[in-house]
Amino acid sequence: MDIQVTDFNISQILECGQIFRFYKIAKDNFNVIANNKLINIAQKENVITINNTSPNEFNSFWRNYLDLNTDYSNIKSELKQIDINMNNAINFGSGIRILRQDPFEMLISFIISQNKSIPHIKQCIQNISTRFGKIIEQNISSETYFAFPTLEELQKATIEDLKECKVGFRAPYIKDAIDKLSSNEVDLLSLINMETNEARAQLEKIKGVGPKIANCVLLFAYYKTDVFPTDVWIKRIIEGCYFDGKETKLEEIDKFAKTTFKDLAGFAQQYLFFYARENNLFKKNNKTA
Repeated sequence: MDIQVTDFNISQILECGQIFRFYKIAKDNFNVIANNKLINIAQKENVITINNTSPNEFNSFWRNYLDLNTDYSNIKSELKQIDINMNNAINFGSGIRILRQDPFEMLISFIISQNKSIPHIKQCIQNISTRFGKIIEQNISSETYFAFPTLEELQKATIEDLKECKVGFRAPYIKDAIDKLSSNEVDLLSLINMETNEARAQLEKIKGVGPKIANCVLLFAYYKTDVFPTDVWIKRIIEGCYFDGKETKLEEIDKFAKTTFKDLAGFAQQYLFFYARENNLFKKNNKTA
């Protein structure tokens, strides 16, 4: 099925660090896995073509997942008024949208992401999915694709099982997340209606989950766009553009983001992250993660 889109670039959306379960087939052509579903999505100018779905499923799931109901022209217009740096970042990644992803998958994925490159993160998630998830029924590829496992499916995993999936020192953190979710000490469903600070505090009850991982989960699973996840690329571009290249504490960067970007901080983060990483900006200014 074909869908007319604006402010949408599938390559920028998938390659800006928010999603790990996608496979590039060709330029602007990807297989994407989400919520036990697999689609092929290809883009040509302002038309995306999606295969392995139905109009019903597209309207009930994929439209929201791809954030197609949000007017990004207003968001970009407001952010561009801030300064030339945001202008440049938005012009470079003008087709980025924030996907609305599954909370459990995001939590485990971003626990895995600590001190790992994106290819390694993707491989670990694939290992876990292959070992514990179910095969996805599909008719677009001869490859076998696996859904990310549910909490119930991962409850049987031991720390050793997880280590065999190449997650390393993160295995006990993943196990702690599974245990706390299973006992309802942390309830992912309840986070939807919580204020951001309260939701972040709940996530940080899990071992290995600090502000950066919690903010990624809040942004990419709960669409709390007032958060500003800060990794090495964000730290570099904020220091380079706004602090004269000086080493700046994460707390100060977070305060700057809240004051400057307000409720659009999450959108600003995605534009800045993609712009900095793709252009290798300010790499020599900061060598710490």
